[in-house]
Parts: sequence; C-alpha cells; structure tokens
Amino acid sequence: MKQKPARFLVPLGLIALPVLLAVVGPFVAGPAGPRSVSFSSGEGHWLGTDSGGRDVWHQVLLGGRSVVLVAIAATVLAYLVAVPVGLAAALTRRTWLEEALMRPLDVVIAVPSLLLVLLVAATLTPGPAGLTVLVGLAAVPDAARVAHAAAVDIASRPVVEALRMQGESWWRTALGYVARSMRRTLAADAGIRLTGALYLVATAAFLGVGVQPDAADWAVMVDRNRTGLFLQPWAVVVPALLIAALSMGTNLLFDAALQRHTPRKGATQ
Repeated sequence: MKQKPARFLVPLGLIALPVLLAVVGPFVAGPAGPRSVSFSSGEGHWLGTDSGGRDVWHQVLLGGRSVVLVAIAATVLAYLVAVPVGLAAALTRRTWLEEALMRPLDVVIAVPSLLLVLLVAATLTPGPAGLTVLVGLAAVPDAARVAHAAAVDIASRPVVEALRMQGESWWRTALGYVARSMRRTLAADAGIRLTGALYLVATAAFLGVGVQPDAADWAVMVDRNRTGLFLQPWAVVVPALLIAALSMGTNLLFDAALQRHTPRKGATQ
C-alpha cells in the first residue's frame, strides 16, 4: 500500500506551534516592556494587552512551558510507572501478587484525578516539578489498567508459554515480546493520556495550583483575562486555542500513526 504522509500534516501542524512556543518562546521573548492600559490594542501590542496591561504576545511566549512540558513529562512519568506494574501483574503466576498490585489502583481510580491533585496540592503546595509528579501519579491507575489488560491478553498466547519452557528470563519475555506487542495499544492510549494530563495541568493552573496567580501561563491567562473577553479577546482566545490545538493534534497524530499500519479491508497480505 502507498503511504499517505499527508494525513500527518494536519496533526503535526496543530502540535508544532504550541510545542515550538513552549520550547523556544522563553528564549526569544526578551525583557518585558512597560505596562500599558488594561485590555487595550495597538501601541506596539499586536495582540493587545492583558488585565495587568502586559503585552499578550510576550505572555504567550513565556506561558507555554509550564503547561506543555509539564503535561508531556507527567504523561511519560505515568507510563514509566504504569507499564512495569501492568506487566508484573499480568505475567506473574501468583494470584496474590497480581491482586496486591492492581487492587490498590482500583481504589485510587474511584477518586477523581482533579480532586486527588487538589487534595495533595492543598497540603504540599507544589511547584512545577511537584505538579508534574502529582499529575503523572494521578494518571498511573488508568494507564496501569490499560497496560495490564493488554498484557494479560498477550501473555495468554502460546508463544509466551513456549518462551517460558525454553527458559527465557522474565525480563526477556516481558520486554522482548509482551511489551513490544503492546505498543499499538499503548500508542492509542497515549493520546488520551496526554489530553488528560493537559486537562489536569491546565485546570490546576486555572485554580492557582503549581503556579503563581500572576504567572505567565496559558491556563492562568485564560482565567485572569476572562473578565475582558469582549474588550480584548486575544488574551483569552490565543492561549485557549494553543492548549486545544496541542490536545487535538496529539490525538489526531496517534490515530494517523495507527491507521498507517492497519491493512485495508480486502487487501492482500
């Protein structure tokens, strides 16, 4: 079959701008200029000013790192914990060990992730690094359940039993075959997991968790400037669109990557 790279252009375009702004923005933003009138346009502010009279474009350049990089790091952290737990629970022959690994996660799943983050944050007052850990650990139960379900199905295949009979080590069986066979399932789940991390990070920042109330942060910008939405909409619309573009683009990119290797109906092998 002919590959269709064009299907990747839209999701990559949606992802590229917010990621580029998050990574490069702080280096090119430069020093903050003098403040102007709140929610005004013109006077060198081509996206206008925010509620504090600061240049919106300057705030956009500075505000992506705390949302985008924290969400990506939290998603990676979630899988670094969830995948080994799911593999260990699925490949063990001891029922008590599987129960001990998975049942506590079922209890945590019953608590909404946002509530869990807010409860811990109210006690510890985390910074960006702490928020990354909180959001990542909050995503572990769901990700571990997905990894466990996928690993259980793969572990029941005759090839896994054959590997055990050949004396292959647990690590070789788990990582060399089971984890490799799970990659499509994990890739499909990763888009959803990153979207959830973006939601938690943005919502936490919106509520003032992990960032200062006047910080240059896209989610904080939405909250801080919503009162002037009809006076100067760019202070709210631009950061909101950047967060939405990253979330939508990530899911579309993973969908396109998975479809790329899916045989068409009726196609010959």
